[in-house]
This record gives sequence, C-alpha cells and structure tokens, in this order.
Amino acid sequence: MRDAEWGSLPAAIRRRFSKRLAGGQSIVYAGEVLDTFMSRGGWCLAQAARLFGGPLPVNRSAHVPSVVTVTEDKASHGQIWTRLYGRRHGFPQVIHSCKRFAGPTGLEEHVGFGVGMTLTVDARDCALIFRSRDYFVELFGRRLVLPRWLTPGALYVTHAELPDGKFSFTLQIIHPRFGLLLRQMAIFREVAS
Repeated sequence: MRDAEWGSLPAAIRRRFSKRLAGGQSIVYAGEVLDTFMSRGGWCLAQAARLFGGPLPVNRSAHVPSVVTVTEDKASHGQIWTRLYGRRHGFPQVIHSCKRFAGPTGLEEHVGFGVGMTLTVDARDCALIFRSRDYFVELFGRRLVLPRWLTPGALYVTHAELPDGKFSFTLQIIHPRFGLLLRQMAIFREVAS
C-alpha cells in the first residue's frame, strides 16, 4: 500500500493494523454478527470448505455474539486469528486462520490443510480492504496456484471505523458468474490486549 493510501485511513485503523505484539500476546475484539447472507451456492461452498478447516460461516446467523482473538505467532512471523461465532441453537462455530507476511503480495492467509490465499490491501472510502488475489494449495513442499475457474471467486474483507471506538467487518465472496455467494457483516470493539 502506498503511503498516501495508508495516510487516508482513519487513525484508529492505522493504529489497529500497525500494532505488533510480542510473541504469544493477544488482542481480543468482541461484537455482534449483524447479518449473514448466503446464496444456495454460498451455502454449498461453506459446507464444502469444512473439509479443509471450515474457514467460512456455515449458517445464516444474525444478531449473535462474536469474539475475535488475534495472537502474534513467533514461529510463522504472522498472526493467528481465531473467530468465535455464536449461534441461536447449538455450540458456537470457531474459525482459525493464520495471516503471514509472505508470498508474492507480501500477505497471505492460511486456513488449514495447506489451503490459503494471497491478499492485496487497498484503502477506499476511509476503509481498509483486503482482497484475494490467488488461492493455493501447498502439497509436499510445493505450492499449486489454483486456476481461476476452480476458485470460489474474489474474497473481500472491508474494515471500516465506526463511532465510539467500534469498527465494522464485512466479508464478501463474489463469483464472476454466480454473483454474491456470501456476505457477513459484524461490528466489534477492542476489549483486551
């Protein structure tokens, strides 16, 4: 990201994303999932993704509690993200991923079983936007970049500042042919670091 783009973001976002923790330390954000939309194709994608760690919400939850913990990982020189999503009935869903400062774009997210994606980062309308560039699978020490036709489409995560120290998180997956597959919107605030 260019300096001008970074400088266009609200100070709270810049502070949140430039904060490095000592190895093993965590930051905790608590909030609420406001809405989760899934098309039929999005629901099928979320269920299929359970085969490699379940990195996507698996139901259409709304107005349920959520907690996100970000832990510095010295071993990978990245961060472990643990997301807990409450449900109206049953046990909460827990999603794990690891963001690493590596790869062709300088940022990758690994979701389990060798599956991951390279990410680009942009600033737009005072929000920080992460976008998938490539999806890959690592097998036997080799990385295989998936052809576009074999991917779910473009993944976007938008992080925008809200009043009173809160921020919004919006996850979207948009397929070039089938359109919006999944969108989850939530709000959070930092509760511990």
